[in-house]
Amino acid sequence: MQEQIASLKADISQQISAAGDMAALEDVRVATLGKKGSVSGLMKGLGGMSPDERKVAGPLLNSLKVDVADEIAARKSVLEAAALEERLASERVDVSLPVMAHPSGSIHPVSQVMDEIAEIFASLGFDVAEGPDLETDFHNFTALNIPAEHPARQDHDTFYLKPDANGDRKVLRTHTSPVQIRTMLNETPPIRIIAPGRTYRSDSDATHTPMFHQVEGLVIDKDTHLGHLKGTLEAFLKAFFEVDNVTLRLRPSYFPFTEPSMEVDVQCSFDGGNVKIGDGNDWLEILGSGMVNPRVLEHCNLDPTVYQGFAFGCGIDRLAMLKYGMNDLRAFFDSDLRWLRHYGFRALDLPTLAGGFSR
Repeated sequence: MQEQIASLKADISQQISAAGDMAALEDVRVATLGKKGSVSGLMKGLGGMSPDERKVAGPLLNSLKVDVADEIAARKSVLEAAALEERLASERVDVSLPVMAHPSGSIHPVSQVMDEIAEIFASLGFDVAEGPDLETDFHNFTALNIPAEHPARQDHDTFYLKPDANGDRKVLRTHTSPVQIRTMLNETPPIRIIAPGRTYRSDSDATHTPMFHQVEGLVIDKDTHLGHLKGTLEAFLKAFFEVDNVTLRLRPSYFPFTEPSMEVDVQCSFDGGNVKIGDGNDWLEILGSGMVNPRVLEHCNLDPTVYQGFAFGCGIDRLAMLKYGMNDLRAFFDSDLRWLRHYGFRALDLPTLAGGFSR
C-alpha cells in the first residue's frame, strides 16, 4: 500500500507541474480529488479494510490527500501570478510615448458651453469672476437674504461639512451667487460680471445631479433698470442659440435675493422631439432673474438709494442639453467614452462670435 501511494503521489505531482493553465490544473484536481478521482477512490476503500489495515492505510491516504491539495494550491498561485503578469504587460500604457499624430481626445460639452458663454458676455463688457466651491453660511445664504428657516438651508437639500471649533459649518455652494457677494464686497461699482462654475445640491434624476454647473450674471450701477436686464438676456440668447431673433416672456416669481423676481421663458417650437429656439407657439423656461434686492446691497455695504442692479442665473448643463440635443443630465458625468466621442468638441476648437459656435 505504501509503495502504491508513493507511486500515485509522484504521478500526480508530475501532472500538477505539467499543468500550463488554470483549466489544465482544474482537470488534475477533478481527476484526483473529485468524487470519482483516484485519491477519493482510495479513500472510499478504507471502509472495506480490516481495522489493522485502516490503521496503516488511513494516515497514508490522508497525508496523500493533504499533500495533493497543497501542491494544487501552490501551482494555482503560480499560474494566477503568471496570468496577472501577462495581463499587466498586455494592458500597460507607456506614458513616455510621444503624443499621437491624431489625438482622439475631445472637449467636454460643459467646458465648451462655458467658453461660449464667456465669449458672448466678454463682447458685452462683462468680466468673468470666480470663487471657492466651499463657502461660508454668510456668503451662501445670509448675504443673499435667505432666511434661517428657508428649505435650501436644510441638510436634505444642501451638503454641509462637520462644524469647526467655533460650531460653524462650511457648505458646498448651492449656487454661484456667493461669487456675486464676494465681488460686491471687494469691488466698487460699476460691476459687470458673470460667475460660471460648479455647484452642489442633494438631488439626482434625469435632469438633476448632485454636482452641476451654473452661470450667474450681475450688473450694479447707479441707473440700471429692468430694460437693461431684458436687453442683456436677449443679446445673450440670440448669440448662444445662433438665431436672428428671440422673444422672451418674463413671469413674476420669487427669489430671496432679487426684487422683483422673474422667471424667463423663451419662445420656441417642439418639432419631432427637438427644441427650436426663436420661433413657434410654445414657451420654454430657461433661467431666473430679477433686480438685486436692496437687502443684498446692504449686506455688501452698498447704498441701495444710490446703486441698483440686476442678476440672472441658469444651468450650464441645461443650456448644453437644449443646444446640442442631450436628454439625460446624468450622462454628463458618466465618463462614457462613447458619449464623449459623440458629443465632445475638437481639441482647441475655441468658440468665437466671429467664427460661430456650431460645429
